[in-house]
Amino acid sequence: MSTDRLTPLFRHFRARAHLFHAGALCGITRYDAALGTGFLHVLRAGRLELRHHGRRAGLPARLVLERPTLLFYPRPVDHQFLCSAEDGADLVCAALAFDGGGQHPLARALPPLLVITLDELAPLRMTLELLFAEADAVRCGQPLLADRLAEVLLIQLLRWLLDHPGRQALPAGLVNGLAHPGLARALAAMHERPAEPWTLPALAALAAMSRSAFAPAFRQAVGQTPGEYLAQWRLALAQQRLARGEPLHRVADAVGYGSAATLSRAFSARTGLSPRVWLQQRAAEAA
Repeated sequence: MSTDRLTPLFRHFRARAHLFHAGALCGITRYDAALGTGFLHVLRAGRLELRHHGRRAGLPARLVLERPTLLFYPRPVDHQFLCSAEDGADLVCAALAFDGGGQHPLARALPPLLVITLDELAPLRMTLELLFAEADAVRCGQPLLADRLAEVLLIQLLRWLLDHPGRQALPAGLVNGLAHPGLARALAAMHERPAEPWTLPALAALAAMSRSAFAPAFRQAVGQTPGEYLAQWRLALAQQRLARGEPLHRVADAVGYGSAATLSRAFSARTGLSPRVWLQQRAAEAA
């Protein structure tokens, strides 16, 4: 597929990784959702028991891993690892910070946990080997390089998910849409040019589909109509720009609304708050 499905997204909503552990684990290790980050864990060798407390859809209460495996939490989730010295669990762990937190378009579209054995991830093998080598070394620039390699691994993992949509049970959402060749072209265009006055016929033409075929296919894959998705995307971009301090009228032009008043009405309709009150509430939560 020639359509770049990831760059327009990450150009607006970045993801950053911080490698914080490499080596053996022993005993009980807890990872707290209150940290507000996602996690990427790679079990290189050994045996590991994973536990989640409380009932939450998509999360097993207990899972035993006995093969090299990648665990991806796109959103904050409390979880624990249990192992003994005899288990020989050897892990590389990175914290993930997504712009927008749990509202990052891709983080929101994925299940709370993905569990993939490394033998399925052949295209990622070279990056994994580089990450392991860097995590094990103490050299000039090692922390910086290890963090960047974890970010590369994340993007390659997302690419793998888009290229192998049948390998994981993914809910209706953006990832399913981007995995569809025709829908991906329409989604990428909305991501790249949100201010354009997109119409259903124009999006269907980009997808090389009839309007009558495009609309139900989009809704089935993404879980929203094209108009609903575009409005959500524009709102996410508006929130990001407003949080950076851009004036409302400039944000309105950038995301496809004709005026500050039009954006304010759309913003209030979708969030229940005016842009000014939303910014005040956000500042109070950060204080």
